[in-house]
Amino acid sequence: MNYTINALFFNDDTMHKIYEEKGKFPFLYQLPQMIYSSIISQILNSILQLLALSDEVILEFKNNKNIYNAKEGKIKLIKRLLIKFILFFIISSIFLLMFWYYISMFCNIYENTQIHLLNDTLISFGMSLLYPFGIYLLPGLFRIPALSKRNKNNNKSGKGKCLYNFSKFLQII
Repeated sequence: MNYTINALFFNDDTMHKIYEEKGKFPFLYQLPQMIYSSIISQILNSILQLLALSDEVILEFKNNKNIYNAKEGKIKLIKRLLIKFILFFIISSIFLLMFWYYISMFCNIYENTQIHLLNDTLISFGMSLLYPFGIYLLPGLFRIPALSKRNKNNNKSGKGKCLYNFSKFLQII
């Protein structure tokens, strides 16, 4: 996915910039495209994860206490999971075929930009591996002071509660 989305950002201006630089990798020129492709790839990946992951549905079924509803729920759960998995495999297969076709055509037509595309892809993939640390670390940095023992007095006055609510807001984002 990263590879294809990076290839989508290669246009005439990018090719001309590579030509002007005499084949050198224009890192600063490509940095915004790498960031955009990383974000777009993450959004597409999260949409596919909604179809692939089934833990919420199973936990909802598991927490059902009524035996009669559990028997009915079992059939609904199986149908729901079957539909989710079939949709996931169909959509991911379509994406894979489209990505394969686009990349094979792009690399066949623009043979001299393959190294630049690979560099862009590796850097944007590396960024997509690093930014979750910041995303998950930031709410924790606000939650630790909100829940610490020495701030019990602040929790009663509202400072700790405010910090905790802000960390929950950051977690949602």
